[in-house]
Amino acid sequence: MQTSFKSIATTVLLITFTAALSAQTSRFSLSVNSLTTNFDYGKSNPELQPYKKNYSGLKAGISYQTGISPMFSVVPELYFAIKGGTLKEGNPLTVSKSTLRLSSLEMPVLARLHCNNLYLDAGPYAAYTLGGRIKGEGGSTLPETPAKISFGHAAGDFKRWDAGLQTGVGYNFNLKKSILTVDLRYGYGLVNISQEVERYNRVLNISVLVSKLGR
Repeated sequence: MQTSFKSIATTVLLITFTAALSAQTSRFSLSVNSLTTNFDYGKSNPELQPYKKNYSGLKAGISYQTGISPMFSVVPELYFAIKGGTLKEGNPLTVSKSTLRLSSLEMPVLARLHCNNLYLDAGPYAAYTLGGRIKGEGGSTLPETPAKISFGHAAGDFKRWDAGLQTGVGYNFNLKKSILTVDLRYGYGLVNISQEVERYNRVLNISVLVSKLGR
């Protein structure tokens, strides 16, 4: 009986050790890249959809890939993002062209499925809006110089918290002392961030990340 228990324990330890050796590499990555962002104005504002225009933003932050198995890892990230959206001239909300810009801290947690150097990932994200500015052009009811937005429960205010889903695909290029990753990601906001008019964040970005292998 004791011999059988020792054999089982040895087998379990051997399997665990082998899995650890063959798991995806755990590593930190750094990235700074541009974002293509806009807003979805919801089902209650279909008349605004034709006037949407993308806004070019910025994202900078870190991620940590935690290797679980040869085909699976978990990737928490933390980054600062500048995103927003523009409404073209003639829109029913501001009449003239207007641009809303938001600055936020975001934290996605992604499940990542690997196939050699290629991977697919998806997961939820939470975000906290640090601040924002809105600007109008050419006779708009909004100021022509960027004005700070307010947060609260009054009409015209914005909400600080956002949450949603992210999904994407990436490819790792193995270099001599590091790994270069190209990541394509889409973010789908599920929270209406505005009190008066429905606004949901939509983000598309291509990231280039550089990482060194973990110990």
